[in-house]
Amino acid sequence: MKHVDVLVRGAGIVGQSLALSLARLGLQVGLCAEPPRPAGTPDVRAYALNAASVALLRSLKVWDSLPAQAATPVYDMHVQGDAEGAAIDFSAWEQKVGELAWIVDAPVLERELGAAVRFSPHIHALAPAAAERVGADLTALCEGKGSASRARLGVGFERHDYGHSAIAARLVAARPHGGTARQWFRSPDVLALLPFDSPQPSCSYALVWSMPRERCRELMALDDTAFVSALMEATRGEAGELTLASPRAEWPLAIAEASAWSGPGWVLLGDAAHVVHPLAGQGLNLGLADVIALTRVIAAREPWRPLGDERLLRRYARERTLPTWAMAQVTDGLLQLFAQPAPAVRELRNRGLSLVNQLTPLKRWLTARALDA
Repeated sequence: MKHVDVLVRGAGIVGQSLALSLARLGLQVGLCAEPPRPAGTPDVRAYALNAASVALLRSLKVWDSLPAQAATPVYDMHVQGDAEGAAIDFSAWEQKVGELAWIVDAPVLERELGAAVRFSPHIHALAPAAAERVGADLTALCEGKGSASRARLGVGFERHDYGHSAIAARLVAARPHGGTARQWFRSPDVLALLPFDSPQPSCSYALVWSMPRERCRELMALDDTAFVSALMEATRGEAGELTLASPRAEWPLAIAEASAWSGPGWVLLGDAAHVVHPLAGQGLNLGLADVIALTRVIAAREPWRPLGDERLLRRYARERTLPTWAMAQVTDGLLQLFAQPAPAVRELRNRGLSLVNQLTPLKRWLTARALDA
């Protein structure tokens, strides 16, 4: 193969979703995958997907092929501050939707996307060396925050390191989760237990626990028994007795954005364009929203306008820059607010949680923004 309409670099969830979306438009797509994850490396990633992301995956004929235990609905969310009684609750019933979100097993989703890619006659898998010899009207970079192709284009990537890291793991609880996600905002850490149905249906959680890097190293150095003891202390046993059901993984946290999202013949999507703190669980949703927007822009282009036209790609960048910036500011602002140890700030933020919990219209508005992001 010497030429494709679109070359997608990066075959993660965003890259594969984009390839499938563009193939549905009848375009010839080259998909260049990164080297596979090293054997034996645990993959405990789990993502919270909103309604828009689920609708995209369903349109790609992927969502309904997921095993039942790989996608768990969230019906309620309980968020606690760092003072007694400071909390806010969200519910699907209050929002008049079937569920607030779905917690999805990332490696299983990638596997099902990969199966769909292999059955698509318009998608051509390319090894990195082969991709260098293939011409393309448009190159879409979905390689993640460390994108080498972005760097070769000379695009800047302004990154602010929080000095925090996140720990992820799979857990099993002694009592059912009931479809409730639990989150604790406390200076200086944020802990989330996301309801999951694997390895034990109705009684599992995906853990995402972010904290200062030094504290993260201390927890990662503990044996499983001591780590679970620290986790039980942090959750106050509110989710029941917890046990580890997987190895632990960690990664550094940062906020970042590319200096440009598009140019003549190229475009950025997902973490190659933007990175946000995981406390709101919107990282993958933002990437899949990029896929939706770029596909829509390409589908609506004038017949005479080429795929790599700079003005065409700016339409995509304009559509996605503001909502992504807004989500980054929200997550960063929440993190900074709850990182402040000053008593006055602590009292203000906890009163704010309790106040919002009493304002049903405001809660509905906040939930709707997350569902539509």
